[in-house]
Amino acid sequence: MNGSRIGQDCKIFPGAVIGAIPQDLKYAGEASTAEVGDRTVIRECVTINRGTTDRMRTAVGNDCLLMAYTHLAHDVLVGDHVIIANSGNIAGHVTIEDWAILEGMVGVQQFITIGMHAFVAGGSLVRKNIPPYIKAAREPLSYIGVNSIGLRRRGYNNERILNIEDIYRMLYVQNGNLSQALRAAETELPVTLDKSIILDFINASDKGIIRGPF
Repeated sequence: MNGSRIGQDCKIFPGAVIGAIPQDLKYAGEASTAEVGDRTVIRECVTINRGTTDRMRTAVGNDCLLMAYTHLAHDVLVGDHVIIANSGNIAGHVTIEDWAILEGMVGVQQFITIGMHAFVAGGSLVRKNIPPYIKAAREPLSYIGVNSIGLRRRGYNNERILNIEDIYRMLYVQNGNLSQALRAAETELPVTLDKSIILDFINASDKGIIRGPF
């Protein structure tokens, strides 16, 4: 099936184009879709292209906000509760996990993954994966701390946030070598769901993650 699939109670503003063919020279007319989940808001002049043979779809989850002039290229997968502010440019094959926030004029390179609850400062150029729960800013894009404000807004208590901060302190501040830091975090820090989410994300990031604060 070609075209677009729009969920219930979405709000789509004038000038938005959902389901146009990809701007990918390899696209050969294969059947693919662009999908938008329930209660998502698509503001003026947003463009969401269909997928290609990689994923066969471009998809935006539930309860998202895509602000004006945002572009989602082919095969982008956006989770639930994601906000992409004005003029976000998301290249093909990108994954943006649940609750991530991208401020205005962020550009994301192809095949990048942005982790859940991450916050990306306006005007950032994203060339490496961004792990979950963190804030990313500066040029080149760097870790600048844990997104503690966002996590508190979503019900994370202080103990859980402190545990996440301990993990990233070990990964980004106390160790200069990421491989050594990962081993130390695995053996020395308590076993928690958040630790598993963070370490699994980093271990799966074959293209690397953003740099530390120094």
